[in-house]
Amino acid sequence: MSEKSGIPVSTLSKVEHNRLTLSYDKLQQVSQRLNLRMSDLFADGDGDEPRRVTGRRSLAKLEDAARVTTDNYDYFYLCTDLRQKRMIPIITRIRKHTAAEFGELVRHHGEEFIYVIKGSIEVHTEFYDPVTIEEGEGIYLDSSMGHAYLTATGCEEAVVLGVCSSADDGLMDSLMHLHG
Repeated sequence: MSEKSGIPVSTLSKVEHNRLTLSYDKLQQVSQRLNLRMSDLFADGDGDEPRRVTGRRSLAKLEDAARVTTDNYDYFYLCTDLRQKRMIPIITRIRKHTAAEFGELVRHHGEEFIYVIKGSIEVHTEFYDPVTIEEGEGIYLDSSMGHAYLTATGCEEAVVLGVCSSADDGLMDSLMHLHG
């Protein structure tokens, strides 16, 4: 270690036995010479866990999407050939115009990002006033907060790209249970 880091053995021994701490400059020298990020020097864990590379890939075509129609939306679930995804990409057609038409706000695990492709939407949430999102704009929110997407005033139908994510397993099942 001394040879690789350029720090004398006696200094490293003192650091190892908590009798000395390295200065920022010395820590930077160690990280550079060992080809590590500075944060890796302070990371918890044994470091023996290999980085998991899955090499997964899926092409998204609307005609291959799994379509689910509800009273409020037409969902087109993309990349359905990949199982146990951490992100669920969905193209959604929004038809409802008012909160009364929509009904109870939707809640599920995780977070989501919605980007308006066509039209404009009004986003209703449990804790915030409604906000209008125009074509070419998006919103990111906590999905466990009640929420609903409606077409904005003057818009008959809107199309959005949504990406739902969760660290919890079973996100897809959770989303599908929303549809009954």
